Amino acid sequence: MDNINNIDKLVENKAFYYWFDIKGLADPNIFETLYSKLDISRLVLEDITSSYQRPKLDEYDNDKYIFSVSRHLYLGDDDTLCNDQISFILSERTLITFQETYADCFDPVRKRLEVGKGNIRIGGSSYLMYAIMDVIVDNYFTLLNFWGEELDAIEDRLYDHPDKRIMYDTQAIKRSLIMIRKVAWPERDKLNDIIRTDSPLISDLTKTYMKDAYDHCIQIIDFIESLKEIASANIDMNLSIISNRMNEIMKVLTIISSIFIPLTFIAGIYGMNFSREDPATGKILKDNMPELYAAHGYLYTWIVMGVIAIIQVIYFWRKGWFK
Repeated sequence: MDNINNIDKLVENKAFYYWFDIKGLADPNIFETLYSKLDISRLVLEDITSSYQRPKLDEYDNDKYIFSVSRHLYLGDDDTLCNDQISFILSERTLITFQETYADCFDPVRKRLEVGKGNIRIGGSSYLMYAIMDVIVDNYFTLLNFWGEELDAIEDRLYDHPDKRIMYDTQAIKRSLIMIRKVAWPERDKLNDIIRTDSPLISDLTKTYMKDAYDHCIQIIDFIESLKEIASANIDMNLSIISNRMNEIMKVLTIISSIFIPLTFIAGIYGMNFSREDPATGKILKDNMPELYAAHGYLYTWIVMGVIAIIQVIYFWRKGWFK
């Protein structure tokens, strides 16, 4: 906080480049200091505290400073996708970053600064902003590789032991892919704006490396579309497997029903139990279903029903219904 209070005096020293990393947006004094000491527009400060901004690039006050927004995506403790805002204020020799939460993604950049190799110490504040944006974009690859492995595991489950959780797991990954696509498209546009800007705050060296980050964004978008197709294919395959399984069940039930329909018909006819005697006169009615009182009628009925069932089974087998 002491450095923030003296930020106007620090940036006057042209011998150094400065990076101020601010975590958490709850302290209003920080933003009042930036407004009073560096004359940062209140619109910019409002965008920083409004943590739902899309990735973008805005230039202010005749190239006095540049305001930019990126989205930091990472997996939480329960593998849920977290979406935090990273804001940048870039001036001639100063970079101020604002992190919405304390989930830091800048460690790779700090390690490069400690080692001091490459352009990280000599490339200026704009190159430092590129290095941070590149880490954010590269983290998208990590997420996509993780979801790609998850989709491969889901596909294996489809063949080994499909269950209803497959649909839920695949749909959750698909929602995450949609969220990262909503971030990757404006991030690509923002990087393109940085490459094409005429602002002297963005050096030619930074623009050269920004083209590489821009290419990474295009690869990410293509990767997202490929994973979305795989997720949709997994969902369709799961539905097809469920449908095929239901068709197999219905086929078995149909075969069983087809076998028992004629048997039920025979049992229904001879189960009507018409009386042999006229209840009024007691006269024997010989023509009233005489088969009911045949000497071996019960055995004959079983033989006829068995023959019918065997004939049906042979017919269905020849038709290939049991395959």
